[in-house]
Amino acid sequence: MRHGMSLFPVLAPEEKSAADYFDESLRLVELAESLGYDHVQIVEHYLGPYGGYSPDPATFLAAAAMRTTTLRLITGASIPAFTHPLQLAGKLAMLDNLSHGRLGVGFGRAFLPAEFEAFGVDIDTSRERFAAGVEACRALWAGTDVTVDDGFHLFGPITSLPRTVQRPHPPIYLASAMSPQTCEWAGRSGFHLQVVSTITARSRLQEMLAAYREAWAAAGRDPADAEIQLKFTCYLDEDRDVALRTAEELERNYIEKMAAVVAGWADVRSSAYAGYEQLAGKVRQYDFAASHRDNKVLAGRPQDVVEQLATVRGWFGDVDVSCVFSPGYLPADRAEAAVRMYAEQVVPAFDPAPVGVS
Repeated sequence: MRHGMSLFPVLAPEEKSAADYFDESLRLVELAESLGYDHVQIVEHYLGPYGGYSPDPATFLAAAAMRTTTLRLITGASIPAFTHPLQLAGKLAMLDNLSHGRLGVGFGRAFLPAEFEAFGVDIDTSRERFAAGVEACRALWAGTDVTVDDGFHLFGPITSLPRTVQRPHPPIYLASAMSPQTCEWAGRSGFHLQVVSTITARSRLQEMLAAYREAWAAAGRDPADAEIQLKFTCYLDEDRDVALRTAEELERNYIEKMAAVVAGWADVRSSAYAGYEQLAGKVRQYDFAASHRDNKVLAGRPQDVVEQLATVRGWFGDVDVSCVFSPGYLPADRAEAAVRMYAEQVVPAFDPAPVGVS
C-alpha cells in the first residue's frame, strides 16, 4: 500500500486567496517528500469554488517539481475533452522533462454540465472524446510521424516535442467514479486506475475493481504491476473528538460546494452519464456519520485511521491511498501536523502490504 497526497481546493477567494492556497500547498508538498510520501496529485476543475483554483494540474506540478527530487507528480486528473491533444501531450511531456521522469498522467472524463457548457463541448460525446484524447496523447508520446483522425481532431503526420523522459510514455491512470466499463478499458489497455469512493457504494466499487483486475490479468499482465489509487479526505488529530468535529465541518463545506455544481444535473440528461440525474439528490442526502462509518472519510486519531484503512484493504484488496489532508481553509499548521502524523503513525502499519483481495 503506497501512500500519497491529493490536492483538491474547495474554497472561495473570501475564504483564502489562491496565492495563499498555493503557497501552503507547496509547503505541504515539500513536507510530504521529506516524510517519504509516494506522490502528490492535483485535480482539474474550472469556474467556481469546487476545484476552480486548479484549472491546470501541470502548472502546479511544475512548481512542485522545482521543490522536490523524488516525489511522483500525478495529474488527478487531466481532462482531454477540454484541451487539444497536441497541447495536452506537449505540456505534459514538458513536465516529465522538468521533473526528470517523475510524471504520472491521470486522465478523466469530467462530469459537471457547467464545465462542458463553458467550453462549448457536447456532454453526450464525453466518453468518445475521453477515449480519443487518451489514445492521441499516448500515440504522440510513443510515436513519430503520428496521424490522428478520431472524429474530433485531424492532424499529422507530426512528431511532438519534447519527447517524454519515460518511454514509451509516462504511467497512465484512468479516473473512474462509477463506471465498470472505464475500469475494464483501463485494465485491458495496461493503464492504472484512480477512484474516489465518496459517492460510490461499496458493492459497486468492488464490481469496478474486479472488472479492472480481470481485464488486466486477461491481457497477460502481472497483477502486482497494476496500480489502483483510492482517494480519501483525511482528518487527523491526537484528540479523536477534535478530528471528527473538524472533519464534519470541512466535509459540510465540501458537500455544499459540490451541491452547487452538481445541481446542473437536475436539468441535464445524457446517455453518456446514466444515473447522474440522481447525483444532486445523493449529495443533498449526505450524512457525515454514515460516510465516516462506511470508511469513505478517514478521520480520528492515527490508530483510528489505521483501522479504517485495514478495513478498506479487506474490502478492496491491494490498493494505494491518496489523501486530501486539507481542502483549503484548514489552518496550515494543522494540515502540516496531519501530514506528519499520517506518515509517522499510519503508514508504518501498512508496510509491506499483501497483494490481492484479502
